[in-house]
Amino acid sequence: MKSLAGLMVMALVLAACSPDVLATDVTRRAAKTVVLPVLRDAASPPADTLATECILNNATNAELNVLARNVGNSAGTLTVQTIRTIAERPATRDCIAGKGLPPLVL
Repeated sequence: MKSLAGLMVMALVLAACSPDVLATDVTRRAAKTVVLPVLRDAASPPADTLATECILNNATNAELNVLARNVGNSAGTLTVQTIRTIAERPATRDCIAGKGLPPLVL
C-alpha cells in the first residue's frame, strides 16, 4: 500500500513538472508583472494583488500570452484595454467582489 501511495505522489510530482504546466506558470508570472502595476494605479495594496489574481484567473490563455509579452514595458493603451476587458467579465467581477473589494475603475 505504501508503494502505491509513493507511486501516486511521484506521478503528481512528474505531472506538475510537465512542459505545459511549466509554460503556463511562467506565462502567468510574466503576465502578473504587467497587470499588477496597472492595478496599483486603481487600488492600493493588498487590493491590487487580490484583484490581479482575479484578472489572471479569468484571462484566456491568449490574453495571458498578450499580457506576458509586455514584460519590462510600461503598459500601453492596448494592454490596459485587455486588462479592462478581463476585469469587466462577470466572473472577474464576482471574484473581486468575493474578496470584499470595490469594483475596479481602470
